Amino acid sequence: MYSRRSFIQLAAGGLVAFSNIQREWEADVAIIGGGTGGCAAALAALRMNRTVILTEETDWIGGQFTQQGVPPDEHQWIETQGATTSYLEFRRQIRQVYRDYYPLNLPDAPLLNPGTCLVSRLCHQPRTALSVYNDWFAPYLSSGQLKIFLNTVPVSADVSGDRIESVQMSSSESIIKATYFIDATEDGALLELSNTEYVSGAEADSDELHASPRPSPDNMQAPTWCFAMDYRPGEEYLIDPPESYEYWRDYVPPIDPPWPGKLFSLTYTHPYTLEPTTASFDPRPGAETENFNLWIYRRLIDPGLFSSGAYTGGISLVNWPQNDYIEGNLFGNPKSEFHRQAAREMSLSFFYWLQTEVPREDGGQGWPGLRLRGDILGTHDGLAKAPYLREARRIQSEFTVTEDHVGAEARQNTNRAEEFHDTVGVGSYRIDLHPSTGGDNYIDVPSLPFEIPLGALIPVRMENVLPAAKNIGVTHITGGCYRLHPVEWNIGEATGALASWCIEKSTSPRGVRARHLQEFQDLLTAQGVQLRWPESIY
Repeated sequence: MYSRRSFIQLAAGGLVAFSNIQREWEADVAIIGGGTGGCAAALAALRMNRTVILTEETDWIGGQFTQQGVPPDEHQWIETQGATTSYLEFRRQIRQVYRDYYPLNLPDAPLLNPGTCLVSRLCHQPRTALSVYNDWFAPYLSSGQLKIFLNTVPVSADVSGDRIESVQMSSSESIIKATYFIDATEDGALLELSNTEYVSGAEADSDELHASPRPSPDNMQAPTWCFAMDYRPGEEYLIDPPESYEYWRDYVPPIDPPWPGKLFSLTYTHPYTLEPTTASFDPRPGAETENFNLWIYRRLIDPGLFSSGAYTGGISLVNWPQNDYIEGNLFGNPKSEFHRQAAREMSLSFFYWLQTEVPREDGGQGWPGLRLRGDILGTHDGLAKAPYLREARRIQSEFTVTEDHVGAEARQNTNRAEEFHDTVGVGSYRIDLHPSTGGDNYIDVPSLPFEIPLGALIPVRMENVLPAAKNIGVTHITGGCYRLHPVEWNIGEATGALASWCIEKSTSPRGVRARHLQEFQDLLTAQGVQLRWPESIY
């Protein structure tokens, strides 16, 4: 941890410490959480000339893109539409970094995918996304319009009636005051600290078509502690087996419908059918395998795209079914810290299993040439800086999106999701729920291209608290399609614009929805936020 007398500020060239002369900090908008939605909220507020404080619990901003190491999960239209203009520009600039600074074989490829992976059209290294964020925020930091406090978390909130007056942060016991507070934390922490009404887990009163058969506030999607690795043929990088290795090697997930055997296996549950499916694993460049090769699933670097010798064996990111952690939640219960450490050990155990025991198609076992790449993720141990949380506390909102609004099967009489009069953006992704800490196997069903209603961003009571991540007014089920990168970005951008517009117009989020909706939607459109899907996609 950093000293009690210093903050860390992000600058164009990296990180610099500055003396904490004052104990109180003020801004128009305070964004607690520097993830994907938090950064988008900050950009929106900054371009509307608001002063902004952005906090982040790690030393990297960017959330899923960076400190969690999750390549973007996106829909089929993402290259041209279905996201905000700023999100599409962010993707363009990530590609440009590779064109400008990496020894590419095809630098002019318009749809460059550095990893040629299977899960995304743009699998890239986390540091590349971080460099784009740094460039975007640099002028605002220089002018003083923006302050970014790293390695800091909220510890308490001073609430008066239906408003947060200030939030105390862990670093230097400093106090942040603001007109609006945006909760962009990965777990919805500010909601709990401020007594903002929220729900979590699988609702007990849900009548959704695919509602969990095990309703409980503790029944949430599995988190994953991702890691990066490369492969060096003919070399050996065996790590010491973690203390819990034998436990995880023999672990059979206690879920229903049943998992097809041990978790550490190339046979796992197919998310759609729940039937056993078998993959292959071969990290050698150009390897041809009988089944789907997990090595390229979330590969970040395909050596074939770069000059000969630039990369010996490529780099792959492990966010696979085999390192989803379902033994308990990483926040919100007395054993959260235990589960955080267990999730880390589980991922390291899986890596050791890949080095020593994974079946090879030549009849052998293990690939000792696999090497953890903590430098790719900015860590010493090879794991991401933070776990990928698929689910958070969610506000009790003026309007809640349910499966009836967006689920393909629930809306079988139409090919469209619900059209919301108060739309503030769009998204598209399957309702994709990973095995849960409450004992559910995958709940992974089709959804329809959907909209983001403003009512889902407005708490039922609090007046100056807004969500900007996975904590909006969705259910356990619909959280499975509103949690991905472009949707979280759109949520954050809409929320940052909403807070800024409310300050400028001396109104409230509730007032915007009731009386100024068209004006606010016109503002979003002018700023490059797509509000509806075109007829051409249906």
